[in-house]
Amino acid sequence: MYLLVLYFPISSVLLLWLFGRFFGRIGSSIIAITNCFFALMVSLFCFYEVCLMQSVCYLTCFDWFKVSILNFSWGFLYDSLTCVMLIVVTAISCLVHLYSYDYMNGDPFLVRFMSYLSLFTAFMLFLVTAKNFAQLFLGWEGVGISSYLLISFWFTRQKAVKSALKAVIVNRVGDLGLLIGISLCFFFFKSLDFNFISFMASLYTVDDFVFFGFSISSLFLINLFLFIGVVGKSAQVGLHTWLPDAMEGPTPVSALIHAATMVTAGVFLLLRCSTLFELSTDFLKVVVVVGGLTSFFAAVVGAFQHDLKKIIAYSTCSQLGYMVFACGLSNFQGAIFHLSNHAFFKALLFLSAGAVIHAVSDEQDIRKMGGLVKLLPLSYICFLIGSLALTGFPFLTGFYSKDFILEGACSLYTVEGFFVFFIGSTAAFFTAFYSMRLLTLVFFGKFNGYKGSLVGVHESPVYMTFVLSILAFLSIFIGFMCKDMFVGMGSSFWGVSLGFGVINWNYFELELIPVVYKMIPLVFSFVGLFLGYVAVSYFKGFFIYVLSVKKYVNFSVFIVKSVIFLYTFFNKKFCFDEFYNKYIVLNFLEFGFSFMFRVIDRGFVEIFGPLGSVRILTNVGSTVLYLQNGKLSFYFSTMFYGLVLIYVFITIL
Repeated sequence: MYLLVLYFPISSVLLLWLFGRFFGRIGSSIIAITNCFFALMVSLFCFYEVCLMQSVCYLTCFDWFKVSILNFSWGFLYDSLTCVMLIVVTAISCLVHLYSYDYMNGDPFLVRFMSYLSLFTAFMLFLVTAKNFAQLFLGWEGVGISSYLLISFWFTRQKAVKSALKAVIVNRVGDLGLLIGISLCFFFFKSLDFNFISFMASLYTVDDFVFFGFSISSLFLINLFLFIGVVGKSAQVGLHTWLPDAMEGPTPVSALIHAATMVTAGVFLLLRCSTLFELSTDFLKVVVVVGGLTSFFAAVVGAFQHDLKKIIAYSTCSQLGYMVFACGLSNFQGAIFHLSNHAFFKALLFLSAGAVIHAVSDEQDIRKMGGLVKLLPLSYICFLIGSLALTGFPFLTGFYSKDFILEGACSLYTVEGFFVFFIGSTAAFFTAFYSMRLLTLVFFGKFNGYKGSLVGVHESPVYMTFVLSILAFLSIFIGFMCKDMFVGMGSSFWGVSLGFGVINWNYFELELIPVVYKMIPLVFSFVGLFLGYVAVSYFKGFFIYVLSVKKYVNFSVFIVKSVIFLYTFFNKKFCFDEFYNKYIVLNFLEFGFSFMFRVIDRGFVEIFGPLGSVRILTNVGSTVLYLQNGKLSFYFSTMFYGLVLIYVFITIL
């Protein structure tokens, strides 16, 4: 029964790849949606039996391969963490499949698109049900290649192909770190099984390892490389540059990547290895800093973007920062609570954005929109609910998990706790600011685009509307319904699936922190909403005014240049792409061309490789043929001199 959750999406992929041309567009869509729905039903059964009935399931099917002590058995682990992720992945995937049927209805390659969505879902399910690092890495690489296929789905668009390549190449950096971390796990523990490593990890807390001449804790080193994989896949600062460019794919792809699959894989790895990270308290501080900086950086950048989908993409990056620094504070249950809540309102935001883009002739620049509230009232309501849930508006889904994380950080009374509390509250301010800016520019005021794009504007078709309605309902109530079960005081829901932080988390301190600290994130959010509306409604011509002032006030030239520099700096995403292109990419290309290609490929390999060897043998053969001149005197003299050389050589030796 448990394996059916994997069987349904895999069977969907195989059927569509082999017989999709015979099923047609409608038949293929029915197969993909039905199989995904059945997977959701099985996930609900697993949730009931494993989580509610407290019956963890551990399946071992067969040996995958065995080399000496390296033994990989193909098996699956169903605990509370796995079952929650199963519901999140299958629920969002099922809704995205149904939404895609209407959204991609005019695309001639709908069958291929549905098969890619099912493949993405299947690999993510492999990842979350893995019982060892080897299977997890298989799913990890699988979601990477699936994201490439989906981002470059419209392969005739050069920008889409480049964005897909960028996502793959940037993630290779993180994947290399993960692979090294997995190798170190086997080196120290002689096993890759999650349960075995969790039980044995406490024996290595004082074990040191010499790494490049430095003595470093073995757990710190393992966690460092595992976290590099997390940074790449979950788009933390430094390896985040692929995430906004991934918006070149169809909107359902963006919803699936950002809500339930690709980017949540990194946070899931943190949660699955929570015991390892919990035992390395020094490294947890690194996790806190990276997560905090990501939440702040992405929120600031999102406030200065103009592309509708990229703004929502940076909001995903910011929310992932919340989850990561929650793990760094050992608040693992808060991280998975926010991950599951975020999946629903982020899917709602992306799919609502898709409905808006679909209605205005695929326009994504919010400066060319406006006044759509009267034309698209349902899309506006769904977008409003998703945006308010994202900002942590009281009693919506995001409010329960985001405030729990921030209040938990404050209740620790540590330097890193207060650091991420204030930086997270500041990120909440910018999140509210760009959410209100987005709503105001898209739905209020006058329409600023081409009037022709409004011809035939209508609400979404029935299946898209149905999906948006379900996600809107969940974005309002799912946080309230799951709060006591996921993070309630005394709840035994997570059992031993998470690290020791669940046991040691101080709920009493969480309730006893001063009220002013509890109100800071909420006040920051409301101020951000207010300033976002004011900035768009009353200060649209601010930069034009600033540029005109410099004609009259000499001192204002410096102010104008400073304002323009800051705006450009934030709009260009802190110039990360420019820095990477100038100092890393170009240097690697130069090194690859001048040394690897010209010296190694065209030099060493061509001279001493197969081609060079053939040329040498050919030249030697032609020389031998030249020596066969038919003169006995030449042969006798050659033999004589050869014997003399051999005698001299033997004598010297």
